[in-house]
Amino acid sequence: MDYWSALEVYKEMVLLYLEEGRRHVNSRCADLEPWQIIGVTVITTLGAVWVRGFLFQQESLVSRIKKKCFRLIRKIPFVGGTIQGQLNKALDDMSASLCTLKNGMSYTKQLPSKGLSQSQVLDKIREYETLNDVPWEKGCVSGAVYWGDETLTKLLVKVYGDFAWSNPLHPDIFPGVRKMEAEVVRMACALFQGGPDSCGTVTSGGTESILMACKAYRDMAYERGVKYPEIIAPVSVHAAFNKAAHYFGMKLVHVPSTKTMKVDVKAMKRAINKNTAMLVCSAPQFPHGIMDPVEEVAKLAERYNLPLHVDACLGGFLIVFMAKAGYPLAPFDFRVKGVTSISADTHKYGYAPKGSSVILYSDKKYRHYQYFVAPDWQGGIYASPSIAGSRPGGIIAACWATMMHIGENGYIDATKKIISTARKIKTEICKINGVFVFGDPEVSVVAIGSDVFDIFRLSNALTLKGWNLNTLQYPSSIHICCTVLHTKGEVADNFIREVKEQVAIIMKNPKEKTTGMGAIYGMAQSIPDRSMVTEISQGFLDCLYSTEVPKTNTSHMNGNGKAH
Repeated sequence: MDYWSALEVYKEMVLLYLEEGRRHVNSRCADLEPWQIIGVTVITTLGAVWVRGFLFQQESLVSRIKKKCFRLIRKIPFVGGTIQGQLNKALDDMSASLCTLKNGMSYTKQLPSKGLSQSQVLDKIREYETLNDVPWEKGCVSGAVYWGDETLTKLLVKVYGDFAWSNPLHPDIFPGVRKMEAEVVRMACALFQGGPDSCGTVTSGGTESILMACKAYRDMAYERGVKYPEIIAPVSVHAAFNKAAHYFGMKLVHVPSTKTMKVDVKAMKRAINKNTAMLVCSAPQFPHGIMDPVEEVAKLAERYNLPLHVDACLGGFLIVFMAKAGYPLAPFDFRVKGVTSISADTHKYGYAPKGSSVILYSDKKYRHYQYFVAPDWQGGIYASPSIAGSRPGGIIAACWATMMHIGENGYIDATKKIISTARKIKTEICKINGVFVFGDPEVSVVAIGSDVFDIFRLSNALTLKGWNLNTLQYPSSIHICCTVLHTKGEVADNFIREVKEQVAIIMKNPKEKTTGMGAIYGMAQSIPDRSMVTEISQGFLDCLYSTEVPKTNTSHMNGNGKAH
């Protein structure tokens, strides 16, 4: 009885305050006409909506203010002209580096009036092949070509030729390709420990596999009422997630890494909110080759009922064989409760030709969100499993042929060689004074940094020695991605020796400034106006499609300046 009496007292107090508020508002509005009250209400409402829309956008307010300030600065005549001049110089250098042809060569800009004979076409092809200056077959390149075996190449060329005109868009016309695609997916599901309901599709590469997972989870989020879906992913995650967020109207929330270069699980937990559409882990991540703690993140996914995507595009077809090769890892696949999808590239360590990857799901219910169906098209009911409509059946056939030809024993043998080579490189690099290895890489990538000198000086020096490594940023580093080619002969020993030699030279004058390509990468990180970096990158892409011969053959961006 006392409890209800107390509530009545509070109720009376609330009513008194409401009545006092009503009298106060009425007294303030007593001299206003109805149209004024309505007008103020409408203007205030519209203003509140505008302020909310201005403050709460996918891009943060701070980022938008920065961009606006930089745009205004570039409109100042002297400043803008100087900046544009430097950008033009960089683009000219890039054009000279990328588009310069050998003497006597020119670009074809129109169809020949009369078709060339097969021998003439092949002569042209051989001429184009002479432009290749990087001897990747000698194992001097990081990643890029993961095997290149001549016998396998002949098999792939034969298989692709047999299925060159096939298209899985027409399964009734090309039932063999349909069967091969289904079998590639099923074999991949088995490798990643998927259950009977696991499924997936073949895609054109890792980027499309990632895009498909993000599209599926975005649509799932829409279905549960989320208006602004967010991807929560490690800062080291592949840039394809940035592309997915851009394409699909999602927001990518980057979570920092710990000192071990693994994602900070506590920070990921703090980032989860009502708009979260998916969580992401890498197995391993591209920059430093580190495996994220999939089991810990999967517990978060289970707790908050969120899908978890494991990006294994780079090393997926290594990590599934590492236990049998004698290098066990912490669980990362569908055995981990909470993992709902995995992307893995068959055209990397699956050794299939370029243009082949798989996106796998733990259950068919997730894959249905990936599909696109237009039931009312005049051309008939249109349905496609991924972004492309028509797809090259020859690539699918070649992927299937690769997996069948290499077999489990071949993959285990290749994995054993690659992992042992990568760990040998890691161990020896750690012994070199002046450099260090990021984290504890367990798979095929070894990333090198330095607290003593600009690591891009080492990149330049190794470039002059014929090595083609990956340059990384935030933090500055370089990495080598070991492939089958690095396991042959003395390739790994030569790499270790030359790193030791070049570091020893650099350490004689560690504070000397970087030149050439290394200086460009270093500068790119320090530019606060990231739109300038975007402009240069767009210029690079434009150069790839240029059919104009540059005016000069002198390049300041090819790393051939003074190395140290």
